[in-house]
Amino acid sequence: MAKEIVKPATGKLGIMVVGLGAVSTTFMTGVMMARKGLAKPVGSMTQYDKIRIGKGENKKYLHYNEIVSMPSLDDLVFAAWDVFPANAYESAINAEVLKEKDIEPVKDELLKIKPLKAAFDKNYAKRLDGDNVKQCKDRWDMTEQVREDIRNFKKETGVDRVVVLWAASTEIYVEPDMKYHGTIAALEQAMKDNVVDKIAPSMCYAYAALMEDCPFIMGAPNTTVDIPAMWELSEKTQVPIAGKDFKTGQTLVKSGFAPIIGTRMLGLNGWFSTNILGNRDGLVLDEPANFRTKEVSKLSTLESILVADDQPDLYSEYYHKVRINYYPPRNDNKEGWDNIDIFGWMGYPMQIKINFLCRDSILAAPLCLDLCLLMDLAHRAGRYGTQRFLSFFLKSPMHDYTQDEIPVNHLFQQYVMLKNAIREMGGYEADEEID
Repeated sequence: MAKEIVKPATGKLGIMVVGLGAVSTTFMTGVMMARKGLAKPVGSMTQYDKIRIGKGENKKYLHYNEIVSMPSLDDLVFAAWDVFPANAYESAINAEVLKEKDIEPVKDELLKIKPLKAAFDKNYAKRLDGDNVKQCKDRWDMTEQVREDIRNFKKETGVDRVVVLWAASTEIYVEPDMKYHGTIAALEQAMKDNVVDKIAPSMCYAYAALMEDCPFIMGAPNTTVDIPAMWELSEKTQVPIAGKDFKTGQTLVKSGFAPIIGTRMLGLNGWFSTNILGNRDGLVLDEPANFRTKEVSKLSTLESILVADDQPDLYSEYYHKVRINYYPPRNDNKEGWDNIDIFGWMGYPMQIKINFLCRDSILAAPLCLDLCLLMDLAHRAGRYGTQRFLSFFLKSPMHDYTQDEIPVNHLFQQYVMLKNAIREMGGYEADEEID
């Protein structure tokens, strides 16, 4: 097999994060603490996982950076945009995710990360009241200002490459509309015409990133890059995109547990999922229009794993319900309850209860690291368009719905996709079947 040419990960990698809240400050603080040897990047595939290459007597298990060239944690340089002016240190303290003893050793580094003014429209996140926002004539001007931010960051820091990561709140749901989202030309015209109800601020960030040669990752369930215009722009600029929505708590459980039911040929009557969450994300999702965006993302997982057409006796009539409840006392420590009504031999009913008490940002931080490093890798390997191999990290993997493509949500199939992509980019054979 011809070796895929991956440009070496020389120099510094800039990571520009949209949102300087609980997730991003936990991510940044963890990276800074790890490179001082004061913490471990637990949960990160790129730092811990090993992949088999070769078979038989040639078989070896190697870390990702032994298969492909990847930046070290020392090579990462951070910047952020946020609607609130607090620097990364203040924001990390305010988020109350990490203890002060785990923030103080990198205080000086965090203090230097002062958020750039955000491209923001309050109609897309009514519960946020920040004043660190750009004054924009229209959506085109908003996009141009973000592009300038990226150029300035490159110039001021001397980084060699930049990845842009959305780790901000969930926007209200934007239904894909081919009149505005169907082509690059239509999208650009809508930006210039300031069609504010069709062009979300996140679309301005994504467009700006692609035009500035920066891979873009959508970590919320926003429509953003999940439209044909962005797919076309990604192909035209040859810059990769990935999304959407970090797969952290309940959906991680669902994408890993549903295969047990399906593999064991058990039936499903219903799956009820509810969450309580008290951080800024929970506050934003308390708004029905913002919850709708999240609900679409969360509901999509199960239906592609337990498929009625494949097993009508088992999955033709199950009821799937998802709820998120804002509950301030819990802060970032969200709790997910799943009640699963299954049936077995001769139709006899049984139940499964899962209670996952997790920490949202502690689970999301390693995903941020992995997605940024792997998107940079994909870009250096000359890959562009939607990076389906990153579905493992995402709740609602992007797919071409205009061609009725069904996304892969089965966690273990997603893991095969991830491993095969790393193998290919390292010049090895993609030798596992996704079945």
